[in-house]
Parts: sequence; C-alpha cells; structure tokens
Amino acid sequence: MIAAGLLLLAVGAVDLLRQMIRARRWIAYAVVAALLIVLAAGVDAVIAGVLAVAVAAIWTWVVPEQGPARAGLWPVALLALAAASCVVLAPGRARPGILGEMWASYRSTDAVSIDVVVLVVGCVVFLLESGNAVVRIALRSEMGAGETPDETTAPTLKGGRLIGPLERILVFALTLAGAYTLIAAVLAAKGIVRFPEISRDGDGGDRAEYFLIGSLVSWVTALAAAFLVAWGIAPG
Repeated sequence: MIAAGLLLLAVGAVDLLRQMIRARRWIAYAVVAALLIVLAAGVDAVIAGVLAVAVAAIWTWVVPEQGPARAGLWPVALLALAAASCVVLAPGRARPGILGEMWASYRSTDAVSIDVVVLVVGCVVFLLESGNAVVRIALRSEMGAGETPDETTAPTLKGGRLIGPLERILVFALTLAGAYTLIAAVLAAKGIVRFPEISRDGDGGDRAEYFLIGSLVSWVTALAAAFLVAWGIAPG
C-alpha cells in the first residue's frame, strides 16, 4: 500500500511543480525527490520511494504539458495498474518505520496506519493537477484524428482548470464517506451550471463532446482513487 501512495504522491507532485514553476524546475524536482525519499525512509520503504521518483521522471517525459501524449492513454493505464498491484500485493502495515511509530503513538487504535495516510495524501495530490493531465490525454486521444484540443482550438469552457480538481477531491471524499446521494447532486449541479455554455454549441457539437468526455474521465479518475483507498483499508 505504501508503494502506491508514494507512487501517486511523486507523480502528483511533479505535475503540480510543472504547473507552478516555470524556471529552474530541476531544483524543485531535486528537492521534492529528496523529501520523498526521506519520507520513504521514515516509513521503511526506501526502495518504493526511489522507484516512485523514477516513475515520476518517466511520467514527465511521456506526458508533456503541451501537444499530444507520446504514448496516449498507456501511461495512465500502467500507472493505475501499478498502484492497484501495490495495494493488492503489499497491504498496509501497522507501525512501519520511525514515522509509523510516531503516528501510532498519537492514535488510540491502528485502524488508520501511516500507510493509509500516505495513500490518501498521494491520491489527493494526484487528483489536483495530474487529474487534469489525465483529462487532457483523453481529450487529445479522442480528437487525435481531428483538431488537437489545445488553448487555441479547444472549446472555451471557463474555470475547468479550477473546477476539475475541486470536483475530483469532492467526489473522492464523498465516495469514501459513502455519501452517494451527494455525489449525484454534485454531478447534476455541474451539468446545470455548464448547460448555458453547452446549449450555445454549434452544429458540430464539439463543446458538448468536450464537456462530456472531460467530465466522465475526471469522475472516473476520482472514483478510481477512492476505490483504491477503500480497497487498501478493507479487512483482509
């Protein structure tokens, strides 16, 4: 489980840095990589931390910020498979490493171990900006035969870059809480808010298609992250 959390945390952190920092990114990358390995050492998972850093480095190459993804949806599928495999093959530990002992000392029970905490944090960080990257990959793959949905050709749906992460975090949290009725209300509310823009779509229907594909991929990403956590904390 800890390997899945470190993996998602590394990839999510890289995408956040790419969004926030434009110059001398390698310094930020090096600092974050060092911090991640220190965290991994603190939870007795150094090898998993090093592998997570390596995967994040590969992710930055195969999932560029601009233009089509070099491998389409394959990086996303492989990342999901790797995270799920880590949860299945390496279940959570009660008191792993120094950080695990420190965390357990503040908990009355071992119901939520440090492994679970890292997995949840990793999912949240991944859903922030990497979720946007997953949506972009899906849109570019769908429109690959025609126009590439970049800043000049994509339909203008304002606020999507901010609404998307907030929506994914909300769906993620509500799914873990079992509030499925509220999830349906959130998804319905988004459709209602976007309806005026979509209703002005032309004959081609590009705006509606863009909205539907992006929304569905975003929701599936959030639900997959929530199910990954639920799977990890489920009793064996």
